[in-house]
Amino acid sequence: MRGIAALCVALFAGPALADPCRAIPDSGRLPPYLGVGKTFSGPVTYVGDGDSLCVAVGPGPEQWVEVRLADFYAPELHDAGGMAAKATLSGITAGRRLACVFDHRSYDRAVAICRINGRSVGDLMRAVGVVEGGRGR
Repeated sequence: MRGIAALCVALFAGPALADPCRAIPDSGRLPPYLGVGKTFSGPVTYVGDGDSLCVAVGPGPEQWVEVRLADFYAPELHDAGGMAAKATLSGITAGRRLACVFDHRSYDRAVAICRINGRSVGDLMRAVGVVEGGRGR
């Protein structure tokens, strides 16, 4: 059990690391399971900030999709509330299975609406009081 706790701390509470999600290349074609309106799902393996996370659609980082939440704009990590938003997103999603609908691509990320048990992650973030901010607002 201690090993799992240490892994969670390393994945979710540590400093910003190089992006471990590699399913979407920086340029080039998307994997065939991603495209406008397509659904993908899996457990959350990494949280980058208050509105970005990785969803494992397969066993290794090459099949981890970096997702930018389409329905929530968190403050940047260096702005007021940014680290708290990341911690909240981690708490809401850690180890949970998300069902996401791909909207569009932004660099090496899928912009998508993701849900846990039918409720959007953006709605869950707002429900616990995380204030939106960031560049998307």
